[in-house]
Amino acid sequence: MSVEDHHGDVSVDRLALAEELAGTAADGSGAVATPDAAEYALRLGDDALVLAQQLGMWIARAPELEEDVALGNIALDLVGHARSLLHYAGTASGRSEDELAYWRDEPEWRNAWLFEQPNGDFAHTIARQLVASVFLFELYSRLVDSADPTIAAIAAKSVKEVDYHRDHATQWVLRLAGGTEESRRRMIVAIADTWPYVDELVADDALVERLAAAGIAVLPSTLWPAFDAVIDEVFAEAALERPAGRTAFIASGGGREGRHTEHLGPLLAEMQVLARAHPGASW
Repeated sequence: MSVEDHHGDVSVDRLALAEELAGTAADGSGAVATPDAAEYALRLGDDALVLAQQLGMWIARAPELEEDVALGNIALDLVGHARSLLHYAGTASGRSEDELAYWRDEPEWRNAWLFEQPNGDFAHTIARQLVASVFLFELYSRLVDSADPTIAAIAAKSVKEVDYHRDHATQWVLRLAGGTEESRRRMIVAIADTWPYVDELVADDALVERLAAAGIAVLPSTLWPAFDAVIDEVFAEAALERPAGRTAFIASGGGREGRHTEHLGPLLAEMQVLARAHPGASW
């Protein structure tokens, strides 16, 4: 083997995508998303990828070695979800998942504000993870019956992994809320800081209304009762209360339309810098 090829050829673009991309061959041929389905897949893919990037920042910084591994594995699960969703979204425009990940600027991203909120201390990361994983579990549990076979297949794989993510977050909420006086204080603050971003997750708009009418998507508002029940159960066990009064305000949102907080830009800059510095590079 020559010096030039001592790493071999491991170009991700040439690897077959996972079986959840129903009807799609390794060369990308097959199922093509409609414009609406592509936009919906883009939203979900962006949620997953931004959250994965956030969790990856904890590697070598988590409070214990086991958490380095656990958060890293959760992040890898989310990257897998994002890759499948962004690949499907890209079939409508001829763009690859890598192009969508690395070559869109901030206003082109469609993730909800929750996912771009900073890691903060460990309690803030866990509060964000609890809300995200409970919501995603309820969403994917319903999307397994989507009339779009690709979205249904992605959801069927993702829901199994998000079930673990939800349990992991729940156990940490209980551990922090039931730990020291300081860990409990931080958990309470983290929930109050995270709660304003819940509303955007369960808000309906014209896109999901069209797709729900066609049996492809789920109206986020219909997920609220199940989401609410799980959160109530976790909070009851942890002896926590929902934010009330001034701590219960609702953030304006806007991520689905490309309006983001000041936190997304730096995150994307770090994630995209290598690809943009060396366009077209491969291993």
